[in-house]
Amino acid sequence: MATPYSATAEPLLDVLIVGAGLSGIGAAYALQERCPGKRYAILEAREAVGGTWDLFRYPGIRSDSDMYTLGYGFKPWKNPKAIADGPSIRSYIEETARESGILQHIRFGHEVIGAAWSSTEACWTVEVKHHSTGEARTLRARFLYVCSGYYSYEEAHRPTFPGEAEFQGAVVLPQFWPQELDYSGKHVVVVGSGATAVTLVPAMAKSAAHVTMLQRSPSYIVTRPSEDAIAAKLRQYLPAQLAYRATRWKNVLQSIVLYRIARSKPKLAKKRIVQLAKQELGPDYDVGTHFTPSYKPWDQRVCVVPDGDLFQAVREGHATVVTDEIERFTASGLRLKSGQELPADVVVLATGLKIKLLGGMQLHVDGQLVEPNQSLTYKGMMLSDVPNFAMAFGYTNASWTLKADLTAGYVCRLLRYMDRHHLDIAVPRKEQNVEPEPFLNFTSGYVQRAQAVLPKQGSRRPWKVYQNYLQDLLTIRFSRLADGVMHFGPKGVMP
Repeated sequence: MATPYSATAEPLLDVLIVGAGLSGIGAAYALQERCPGKRYAILEAREAVGGTWDLFRYPGIRSDSDMYTLGYGFKPWKNPKAIADGPSIRSYIEETARESGILQHIRFGHEVIGAAWSSTEACWTVEVKHHSTGEARTLRARFLYVCSGYYSYEEAHRPTFPGEAEFQGAVVLPQFWPQELDYSGKHVVVVGSGATAVTLVPAMAKSAAHVTMLQRSPSYIVTRPSEDAIAAKLRQYLPAQLAYRATRWKNVLQSIVLYRIARSKPKLAKKRIVQLAKQELGPDYDVGTHFTPSYKPWDQRVCVVPDGDLFQAVREGHATVVTDEIERFTASGLRLKSGQELPADVVVLATGLKIKLLGGMQLHVDGQLVEPNQSLTYKGMMLSDVPNFAMAFGYTNASWTLKADLTAGYVCRLLRYMDRHHLDIAVPRKEQNVEPEPFLNFTSGYVQRAQAVLPKQGSRRPWKVYQNYLQDLLTIRFSRLADGVMHFGPKGVMP
């Protein structure tokens, strides 16, 4: 990869982390604790810590995973709300970075454009652009650790519809929420049925005249208490760290069991979820149309509503669910394919994310372009034939942080192993007898749209992506590093 500018002379870094969100701060903490003395830096394209939790500012923004597993294993979540709001999560990440001395290692406003690996030098040369000055710089690091998430911060999935130019109201995207938007006393239509939509509807219904959730097809939606009663009890009788760990494991095991039941007995799980929706909405509500998906539970992510807030908004008449498709925008709202007219002053397109792998950077290895969609993922966190590289990619059926924590631990194990054996290069080599399979077995639109972008998993270990914390705990934390697939060597030639 060509470097069209002169580099600013800087010492060689041991590890360069990309992204100062939940994963990046966790990775830095693991490095400080388990690999003391390693020189590292974090590059963050935005001007603040938090990643997702700094970007999204739409009404009601919150986690859909409990904070005892979405939070860090080393820092207890002390807020009584297990399903937490976005600002609280952002503060928690910032506090972690500040208390741990990580802030001083972050270079804000630095976007990574590309990275080139040289086996001769056994290091990455990373091209960086500083947003405020436009200055281009080059950094060098022995290990590249990408914690930038999996979607674009600059673009959302934004379908277009006939008649939009006629519409007299406002059309907004949750990812780019206009803070000056006043929807109080207005009619709002939220287009979508995923986690963002089910968060927006009850939050906006508190002050809007009425909110309609318009969906092409239903999602699975389940109620969960916003506060964990067992966690509260444990905090009364146990030290904070012990209570937190006990709650964390309780929630990990509970999610694994419920997921296994749902996947092994999908008809039973579907029936139970629909029954729970009917209990929330009453016997006369048409849950068959509006809350009964055509797919199996966990073919797409199950949406969580804390304390049943969405159901409450519908039950009390502040919100309505309509299952239909948009034919066109009109001056005063939306006309649906059924002929129904929905009046709207504000239309929110909660239509999904746009996948952007590795923060959009290009990788080159010894002059060859890396095409991630042609690569296999080693243990769900490294790319085949890409040396001294890892990426944080969390679970789709559980908290993101659980997998990110395991990845950070593995990277530290790998670095210590290489130090002990005086090795410079570690690379998982693709095996010929492994069949490629989709990286994510999800039917969600954002995943299906990204099949040409995402890497693949393999048909057997260590190329499998398990989506199971206990299996990953065994294969990542306790497995042999020199497993015959991971190749090691000194600088000079790719092993």
